[in-house]
Amino acid sequence: MMVRVLYHDHCFDGAASAAYMTRFLEDRFYPGAKFSYTGLAHRADQLFDDSLFDGDVNAIVDFKYATNPNLTWWFDHHQSAFLSPQDAEHFRRDTSGQKFLDPSFRSCTKFIATVVKDKYGFSAPDLDELVTWADIVDGAVYKSAQDAVEMKAPAMQLTLVIEGSSGPRLVQKIIRMMQTQSLEQIIADDEIQAEYKILHDRHTRNIDVICKAGSYDRGVIFFDLVNYGIEGYNKFIPYYLFPDSTYAVSVSTSTFRTKVSVGSNPWVKEPLQHNLATICERYGGGGHPRVGAISFPIGAVDQARQAAAEIREELKS
Repeated sequence: MMVRVLYHDHCFDGAASAAYMTRFLEDRFYPGAKFSYTGLAHRADQLFDDSLFDGDVNAIVDFKYATNPNLTWWFDHHQSAFLSPQDAEHFRRDTSGQKFLDPSFRSCTKFIATVVKDKYGFSAPDLDELVTWADIVDGAVYKSAQDAVEMKAPAMQLTLVIEGSSGPRLVQKIIRMMQTQSLEQIIADDEIQAEYKILHDRHTRNIDVICKAGSYDRGVIFFDLVNYGIEGYNKFIPYYLFPDSTYAVSVSTSTFRTKVSVGSNPWVKEPLQHNLATICERYGGGGHPRVGAISFPIGAVDQARQAAAEIREELKS
């Protein structure tokens, strides 16, 4: 038997969710099964190809809902969990009892751990560290921007590798290691440590670029990374550089999309006035109330910049 686990790619919570889901499914439902992994990324078309669901059992964790009849399990915690109202209705009509959504959870890993303990009596005490850090990373529950950007904890170093490495192989190696090893043991692996050192040098350069490219106006930071060739960056850098800010908006490109990122300062003192997921949904994106993103087609830079400009003006108000 082959179990296919589809997870939010290049995301600590996505990888941790895949690891925890594997432990649960192998223990309670499919002992001896072969587990294979596929990372999912948000794209402008946001379509699920039928070929993705090639397992005898197929699970999606930390990603949008799919109506494919071969989807067996689903866990998500995003406000923007559905591609369309029809998909949401399909979920509401599901009678399998194996598809779950709760946006009140900061991380999907914590959501999975809670549901499978309450519903199936499964727990994995040796993965408590993984669950705790998934909640910290995805919920941005850091003491300070310095902690988030300077990345002294093994979990933060591992987050840099997961988010910044190219291709699926290294992330999937980490998913398999997460099932049995501590985060300190994983980051000490020779291959992973070598990748971390490369990515940390890039991280340091990204801080310099965002400092030079960033502008600040009425509580909103903006920076355009299109001409710098930066595909991803530590999302806390803006608040590290501009600690008095409330929101950050950026435009970037990658090999498969043009992206507008919208975030909020986790350390801001006053209550937030905007739901960022709701704002991003207007442009076909989504996320959480405090952080969201929009994916545009490759080359749609002008369209992305226009959306970013409109969002900035709304957040300034």
